[in-house]
Amino acid sequence: MKKALLTLVSVFVLHGLCNAQDDKFKALFIYKFTQYMEWPTSKQTGDFKIGVLGSSPITNELKAFTAKRTVGQQKIVVEEIMAIADCPKYHIVFVPAKASSNVGEIAKSVVNKGVLVVTDKQGMAAEASGINFIKDAGQQSFEISVKHLTEHGVKAGKSLLSLGNTIE
Repeated sequence: MKKALLTLVSVFVLHGLCNAQDDKFKALFIYKFTQYMEWPTSKQTGDFKIGVLGSSPITNELKAFTAKRTVGQQKIVVEEIMAIADCPKYHIVFVPAKASSNVGEIAKSVVNKGVLVVTDKQGMAAEASGINFIKDAGQQSFEISVKHLTEHGVKAGKSLLSLGNTIE
């Protein structure tokens, strides 16, 4: 009995560590996306804002990773987004899997607003996001929808397009 309980606890701890590693990977890549994207001139002043829809562990990972970093001359600010109407004021909006039912509404709110919508659930790049995290052969990767990037008013560099799985 004691051994079974220890095994069960170990599985939960390892699962939590894997999720934490996934969040660290995603935070790193969200930051790296800033180096390969082109935002409209209107978004190249003030703070560079990354928003996470709702409460998510990735918020703290993003804050830790982007502390004291910039995008060009813009200081990076990471915030939780509580209202979809606020999405257009961000440069990047991350939509966790648990909030993915909102991605269509978010995509409509950011048309031509210069916002990169990043999601974390299978099929979201085909549906409405510009970049979607996926697992490919057990490894974290991402897919890119040039169509949705264009609709949202951002442009990906060729080097980013070569790193992800481009879909249409």
